[in-house]
Amino acid sequence: MHFVIMGCGRVGATLASSLEHRGHTVAVIDQNPDAFRRLDPEFSGKRVTGVGFDRQTQEQAGIEEAYAFAAVSDGDNSNILSARVARETYGVDNVVARIYDPHRAEIYQ
Repeated sequence: MHFVIMGCGRVGATLASSLEHRGHTVAVIDQNPDAFRRLDPEFSGKRVTGVGFDRQTQEQAGIEEAYAFAAVSDGDNSNILSARVARETYGVDNVVARIYDPHRAEIYQ
């Protein structure tokens, strides 16, 4: 299965490595190309530099073939927007968004 992860912090990098070790294909999106240094040195998935809620960026990451999308950046609004694009524009059924603010999380649900 193919997974797209938006955000290459500790959570995103760990999730990417874990999924790849289980035999899945993975693409990671981050605005900062330096963030990809957090990935496991053996990581062979796709690294996409760009804004996670941008359609072209998601397409470069293979969102059209994605089984799941995880938005795990440090920005609630970016996570919410990118998750909505994945679900509503590309029809990805399995979408998660990390949201720090409980009020925003309640609205998102």
